[in-house]
Amino acid sequence: MKYIMKKIKIHLLLAVSATVILSSCIKDLEKFPAPVVVQGTTPTLATLLDAPDMTIFKAAITRAGLMPTLANANLRYTVFGPNDAAMTSSGLPLAVVNAIPLTSLVPLVQYHIIPQTITSASIPNTFPNFQYPTIFNPAPALSALLRLTTFPSTRNGAWVNNIPMTTLNIQAVNGVMHKVALVTAPPGRYLWDRINIDADMTYLKAAIQRADSGVVAAGTLQAALLNIGANLTVFVPTNAAFQGLLTAQITAYLVSIGTPLPVAQATAAALASSPTIFSNPLVANVLTPTTVKGIVVYHILGSRAFTNNFPTTATSYRTLLNGGIPAHPGVSLVCTFTGPGVSAASVKGIANGTASNLIINPTPDPGGSSDQHFLNGTIHKINQVLLPQ
Repeated sequence: MKYIMKKIKIHLLLAVSATVILSSCIKDLEKFPAPVVVQGTTPTLATLLDAPDMTIFKAAITRAGLMPTLANANLRYTVFGPNDAAMTSSGLPLAVVNAIPLTSLVPLVQYHIIPQTITSASIPNTFPNFQYPTIFNPAPALSALLRLTTFPSTRNGAWVNNIPMTTLNIQAVNGVMHKVALVTAPPGRYLWDRINIDADMTYLKAAIQRADSGVVAAGTLQAALLNIGANLTVFVPTNAAFQGLLTAQITAYLVSIGTPLPVAQATAAALASSPTIFSNPLVANVLTPTTVKGIVVYHILGSRAFTNNFPTTATSYRTLLNGGIPAHPGVSLVCTFTGPGVSAASVKGIANGTASNLIINPTPDPGGSSDQHFLNGTIHKINQVLLPQ
């Protein structure tokens, strides 16, 4: 019995000792500090500009005073970087970059920078284009928080606005760079600024003014087309498109009431020969402000769409007309690519027999007719008036 009790005491002593030792070890382990994660410092976005094909854009960044910003490893940016060939093709060789006023250069450079990291995997391929704010404030007097947006997309390729991205996801510790095929210039005008002075948009201008008749200024279409907070796509029928439609419809009406065809055609052509037809008393009971407004808003999407973001299979989208007629099917859009770019695109109204073709010429405003980029939207010229019913 004494032997058994002695063995129990020995085992209890060993167990207690082990517990004490284990407890001591655990306490010692708890005293070790957590490992420190060291943030890398290279390469930064500024370092990426040391690449031999980025000398012109680097010079622009340097002149604009943004090199310290892109060198800061604690900040996060996405840079859309045109290489030397892209800068030169955009009319910005080194000599020009070193000569143009900073009031022009700084906004240009700032519009290429987004204040967050956006890899291609996080850029949507949906319609319409998703917008990201850049670091460019186009109207600081209006608001210190205002930022002009840019529109990356991975639909039908990889784009920023309608400019192709050529090299994606060049990583830096403080963000990412995507190289682009051309300079992405910030817009400087409003949609109405173009419509108001373009010699081939006088009929749309007159239609908008007719639609705004009797409306309080703040609620007019013209006010919306001058609103920096708007984000619209306007399909603008050419003057010839309006003339053709109006002539045909007036002719048909005159014939229906017994006017001989030659007389009806001559009368209709005379009436439709000027945009003043929208204010002509002879047709005022037909071209009422409400009717004309319905036609105009049917030409406007409530979001910005560049042709490269159009679907490649005809798909219907809502217009501003849906604000008054929710069940309306909208317009049908489709585009065709030849090589890397859009070679054709169309928009079809529900009552049009055929689709209206976009007049493809993406030369930046004011020289082009498609993908015309403005502070509050995009314009595409088309060769037919869209008919909602």
